[in-house]
Amino acid sequence: MLKIIITSIFVEDQEKALEFYSETLGFVKKHDVPTGEHRWITLVSPDEQAGTELLLEPNEHPAAKEYQQKLFDDGIPVTMFGVADIQKEYKRLVEKGVQFTMEPTEMGEITIAVFDDTCGNLIQIIQQ
Repeated sequence: MLKIIITSIFVEDQEKALEFYSETLGFVKKHDVPTGEHRWITLVSPDEQAGTELLLEPNEHPAAKEYQQKLFDDGIPVTMFGVADIQKEYKRLVEKGVQFTMEPTEMGEITIAVFDDTCGNLIQIIQQ
């Protein structure tokens, strides 16, 4: 059976992304390995450190930059993170200066919100 072990997002600046995803969002750095001019940086959820890793991948390739920019311009989140209490998480992130493009919004049995990760992406959070 296949298992998802790593998912990646393109970022404009790996150092800025590492700071945002760890210090602002609260993920824990798992790997930070030099790979030439860039680094292999992955983060994990603090309560699931053996779980799926998030790779902060440089958007150096022109296709990656274009893909990232088009999704951002069209308001499409690149990934989704789950939260137990979206109102509490929304308040915590706003207090840390995170800019939301969509405040918590009920959609049937789920509630979602979308924020700007300051690294070229929109990220959706969801409470199921």
